[in-house]
Amino acid sequence: MRVVVRTISELCLTVGTLIVLFVVYVLFWTGVRADSAMNHQIDVLQKQWSKGAVTQAPKTPSDSSGPSGSSGSSGTAGSSGAGGAGATAAESPKAPGPYRYGGPFAVMYIPRLGFTWNKPVLEGTATQVLEKGLGHYRGTAQLGQEGNFSVAGHRRTYGDPFKDFPELRRGDAVVLTDGSTWFTYRIDKGPYKTVPSDIEVIDPVPRKSGYTRPGRYLTLTTCDPEWGHSHRLIVWAHLDSTQPVEAGKPAALRR
Repeated sequence: MRVVVRTISELCLTVGTLIVLFVVYVLFWTGVRADSAMNHQIDVLQKQWSKGAVTQAPKTPSDSSGPSGSSGSSGTAGSSGAGGAGATAAESPKAPGPYRYGGPFAVMYIPRLGFTWNKPVLEGTATQVLEKGLGHYRGTAQLGQEGNFSVAGHRRTYGDPFKDFPELRRGDAVVLTDGSTWFTYRIDKGPYKTVPSDIEVIDPVPRKSGYTRPGRYLTLTTCDPEWGHSHRLIVWAHLDSTQPVEAGKPAALRR
């Protein structure tokens, strides 16, 4: 009997130790690795940008009256509000070259989540991509272009990039740069809760967003609840303004 009790006790201790180690790995070590990986991706981008390695496609034709949520030329503000009147746009943002799968192409800033919050955006949403930053849904619009530029991120683990996602509110700024241009989006709706199978949230004109016509939109998605994945939280935003990086940081990032 003593041997049985001792064996069971040792097994319980072993299992308990393994559980503790797993929790430490999930809560701490994945975060350390993710933070290092995201910092590396940003360093890669900054080195590319310092060498002028920002691939741009030929300039797109200018718009005389952009749709709701569209952006104007550098420093020109777009309209806010879902489905509202269109803003006058002197020039569409330049279309970038194709994104490389798994590679970084932009950095995102969300002041509501902290003025030190910045994350790289990579192409793709596979697990190995989201371990290194935020992921752009392949097939959705490119940054600043007409359509729905859609991005996913972990709520918890791997750096907890969207841990405070529920704090986002209408009017909050989401700012991105591709090394040549600053893009400032303004949130119009969310956080909206839905199920993972609701793929309409990243449509060019998401039906439940309140937008009624084509524009330059942004969708952010993450898991809900905080430590689960039975649902998704969504926010939608429109491109409010753009400006060249030479003009300095946009107003939303000035403290």
